[in-house]
Amino acid sequence: MTLAYWCVLVAALLPYIFVGIAKGSGPGYDNRRPRDFAGSDLPGFRKRAYWAHQNGLEAFPPFAAAVIIASLAGAEPVRVDALAVGFVLTRLAYGAFYIADWATARSLAWTAGFGCVIALFVIAARAG
Repeated sequence: MTLAYWCVLVAALLPYIFVGIAKGSGPGYDNRRPRDFAGSDLPGFRKRAYWAHQNGLEAFPPFAAAVIIASLAGAEPVRVDALAVGFVLTRLAYGAFYIADWATARSLAWTAGFGCVIALFVIAARAG
């Protein structure tokens, strides 16, 4: 399995790490009614961790598709791997910045991650 494919797995798991931070860091989570948690009025960093979770779920499908398409199109594996690692690193930074409430840094990390996805599609188009 390529490094890029491992990055797809890591990117799929990241949202659950962030929601774990939101759920596990204080009272209010009831495992009998887990969906109530999402609608609750979470304080500070817990709410931001939950929002990072939601955004991670939104960002994952285009990234996974881009890695698969670039790989199937025959894009250079080293470039696919580098962009996939870049995406994962920017998503880690994005979540950390979101939880820390560093809005500008968060937005820059989001933009960089989205740029990795676009770049994956571009190298797929050039390879195909």
